[in-house]
Amino acid sequence: MNTSPAPSKSDLFKYTLRQADNSMVLCQRLCQWAARGPDLEADISLTNIGLDLIGQARSLYQYSASLCDQQVNEDDLAFMRDSHEWSNLLLVEQPNGDFADTIARQYLYDAWHLLFLEQLTESNDTTLAAIAAKSIKEVKYHNRHSSMWIKRLGDGTEVSHQRMQDAIAAVWPFTAEMFIPDELAQRMLEFGTGVDLKALKHTWDSQVSSLLVDATLSKPVAGEAIVGGRQGQHAEYLGDLLEEMQSLPRSMPNHQW
Repeated sequence: MNTSPAPSKSDLFKYTLRQADNSMVLCQRLCQWAARGPDLEADISLTNIGLDLIGQARSLYQYSASLCDQQVNEDDLAFMRDSHEWSNLLLVEQPNGDFADTIARQYLYDAWHLLFLEQLTESNDTTLAAIAAKSIKEVKYHNRHSSMWIKRLGDGTEVSHQRMQDAIAAVWPFTAEMFIPDELAQRMLEFGTGVDLKALKHTWDSQVSSLLVDATLSKPVAGEAIVGGRQGQHAEYLGDLLEEMQSLPRSMPNHQW
């Protein structure tokens, strides 16, 4: 039986908000592929994954809003914060690029996201555990879809192989952030509420390495980690994405549709 004290309401709010931001930002990136996919099946699949992610984001934003000291709702959290107030991983905000770039970003995140959710189902916070359990089935599909495309492009033509290899290399430096706990993540782990990020690394490495071999791709050499997303340190990419996403709610605040 876990006898650890509960985390503060503020810590729980910030921790939940991080996970919501990851899903919301990646959803917006995938929605930019609508009617632009390489074929109809891929187009629909990316859109459906985006819909799954926005559903997960909504559940997490609703819970976050219930924990906030201020009177806010899920829309306030999604549409009324500036980029420096967002705490998503840098990986998910990277531009779509071409289809290979999107698939590389998606798979490396999916493989981590599934492991994260599996561990989060053991959280002593029943709401977080329930959201994680509900999301796992969806993320298993996300992971299958992106891993299929990694293999298909990596072991395809000479051109698709090189594009996939370049795409993996381009986003690889952003993956380290997924496994580096800051003070908040460490506190949440000690309370039995959060996920042990360091413990996810070995399994993620093993799964990713195995898939890259199957796809005839080389695993990039680990270089300097690019971090800062959880602390609100983002590139202009996020600002541009949020400007597009938030323009209507900000121009017509509190409007009822």
